Amino acid sequence: MTDVESPSYVPGHGLLVGRSAVITAAAGAGIGGATARRFLEEGARVLISDAHARRLKEYEAELGRDFPGAVSALTCDVTDETQVRALFEAAVGEHGRLDVVVNNAGLGGTSTLVDMSDEQWSRVLDVTLNGTFRCTRAALRRMRETGGVIVNNASVVGWRAQAGQAHYAAAKAGVMALTRCAAIEAAEFGVRVNAVSPSLAMHPHLVKVTSAEVLEELTAREAFGRYAEPWEVANVIVFLASGYSSYMTGEVVPVSSQHP
Repeated sequence: MTDVESPSYVPGHGLLVGRSAVITAAAGAGIGGATARRFLEEGARVLISDAHARRLKEYEAELGRDFPGAVSALTCDVTDETQVRALFEAAVGEHGRLDVVVNNAGLGGTSTLVDMSDEQWSRVLDVTLNGTFRCTRAALRRMRETGGVIVNNASVVGWRAQAGQAHYAAAKAGVMALTRCAAIEAAEFGVRVNAVSPSLAMHPHLVKVTSAEVLEELTAREAFGRYAEPWEVANVIVFLASGYSSYMTGEVVPVSSQHP
């Protein structure tokens, strides 16, 4: 197994100039936060959301210092339909239109199936799959008049088996299926719907709760022998949101060597 160092950060190239975007679960750390920054670097106006109000406010302030006037934030729990509606109403009200939606909200956890409670199962499914459904529905209700792009965050666990991840794997496999079906329905509106499927994209918060043994096992499965940087996944999301992927819809793009 080759252990390859992370590449240098890629600068923006104006791929999303003039676009307005909503990104869920974007309170700083991880793929959502990295995507928000990458979108801003590419020229987009971004409304970030998250269920964690304090972290969201802090990240809004951080991004606002780097991209004055281009970022705003609104707390949103994607399991609450009222909050989801308010998020998309705010996006259209603020920017006049909605061009891109990144459904990044998801919830994991580890439990064997025989010990898993109904609450554990339902909570992961409600955030990860139902939340993506709610936001996709809200986005399509607005984009069917203007066109647009939706990018969902799936996972390689939706393809492969992993002990202790039945609820998360089922949810992410559902996100993949939802993406494909939504793409067929949205095509007549000029809306593209795709997904990324990362494996292990680490950030400081996740490192703290991941044992060295598990991290070593998971990275050993990857062709590069390392985990992905969140911005490497965000770069693929930028591609799917941009005009460079204009003929792609209903696709689940692996950001990992682990795929069918």
